[in-house]
Amino acid sequence: MPAETDQDAGKIAELSAIILAVRERVRARYPEPGDHVPAEPSMIRIPVADLMPIVHARDAAQAKIAAIGSVNPRAGGLANSVVQGVKKAIARALQWFVRDQVVFNREVVSGLEAVLEALNEQNRIMLQLAGQTNELAGRLNEKVAPLAAEASHLRDLGQHWDQWRAEWEKRLATNEVRFLRSIAEMQGAYQHRSTLMESNFRGIVQAQHEDYKGALDRYGVDIQKRLWADMQKARQEYDRLIHDELRIIRLRGPAPVPAPAPVPPAALHNTPGALDYTRFAYRFRGTEEDVRKNHEAYRPWFADRQDVLDIGCGRGEFLDFMRDLGVRARGIDLGEESVAQCRGKGLNAEVADLFPYLEARPAGEFDGIFSSQVVEHLEPARLPEMIRLCASRLRRGGILAIETPNPECLAIFATYFYLDPTHTRPVPHPLLEFYMHEYGLGGIEVRTYSPAVESWPEIAELPEHFRERFFGGLDYAIIGRKL
Repeated sequence: MPAETDQDAGKIAELSAIILAVRERVRARYPEPGDHVPAEPSMIRIPVADLMPIVHARDAAQAKIAAIGSVNPRAGGLANSVVQGVKKAIARALQWFVRDQVVFNREVVSGLEAVLEALNEQNRIMLQLAGQTNELAGRLNEKVAPLAAEASHLRDLGQHWDQWRAEWEKRLATNEVRFLRSIAEMQGAYQHRSTLMESNFRGIVQAQHEDYKGALDRYGVDIQKRLWADMQKARQEYDRLIHDELRIIRLRGPAPVPAPAPVPPAALHNTPGALDYTRFAYRFRGTEEDVRKNHEAYRPWFADRQDVLDIGCGRGEFLDFMRDLGVRARGIDLGEESVAQCRGKGLNAEVADLFPYLEARPAGEFDGIFSSQVVEHLEPARLPEMIRLCASRLRRGGILAIETPNPECLAIFATYFYLDPTHTRPVPHPLLEFYMHEYGLGGIEVRTYSPAVESWPEIAELPEHFRERFFGGLDYAIIGRKL
């Protein structure tokens, strides 16, 4: 039994192998629809036409063609044999009639065979193409696999890039806003700082310009002062030279005329004994404040003096002015009441006649002599002696200033000059200028004060050139410097 069983099993296995081989050959010749499905999902799938219905129809048509002219078998017997014989006779008799149909059917089947063979060949070609394509796809997959991994990595990077880009754009917008705000703040700060720097620069430049202008003005004034001082010095030297030359010429000429006899002091003023001169000055000359205002004009000449003499000091307005300037000054006057008034103010004054007083003083004792409203009281013959004595008692460079009514102003003759009974005659400034030159004074200047139009507004109706010529200042001052 076991031996028979092994033989049967071997036969069965051999028979199974033969059946599989036949099946593969049939499948190769007639592929089924499921044969094109690849083993792996990633392989390319190509669908092929299902030809089995056509095969079945061909087989059925061939069976029908084979049955034409045949008779169905029947059971034995005489009757059946007779029937079979009749049928066969009829079939042979009809062969000439159905011969064309049989030929047609066979040709149709032959056409179906050709179509079936062509379709089978097409399916085989398609399957071969699918196999080659899958083979190429496999090779391609082997090469594309790294690229696929790289693509996956790139896809992951892309996803992360999208997220990062959104966040980056958000941060970029925020940073841009902050940056623009910082730039705006920096620009504002820079503009403010530049404005401050420009303002400071303008201030510095303006201050430097002002300093430069001030220094230039100071240097210009200093140069002018030096130039003026040099010119004054040169003028003094020139005037002194002329004065010395004129004196030498005079000494070479005829003998001088003897000086007139001295006039007693009482005749200098011709003051009536009953006249209250202080009250007279208050009424006709003006208050002390008015006189002090006129004395301000002498500040440039007497501000730097050291020892000044005031001849005819009166109520002491000029002495008080010198005290305010810090200049040591003394005064003389014939009026005891005037001297007492000066001493009451703490001023240095004494009762003295100018001629004996100056005769008794040493030469060059004073560097400034002032005389206001005095020369018009003197006799004309004594005026040169007064100028001589004043010039001799001045130091070199000393100042002599004489103030007196201005005879070129016709208004004084109608009012002020003849109101004072002690006036002898007005003194024109050319005469005083001549005496000053004669006794060694130079650099002479003449200034007018107290315009007549201020006292008489009617004078303003006169033509200007006429008014200036004949109705100028009521008083004038002549200032000379000792050469």
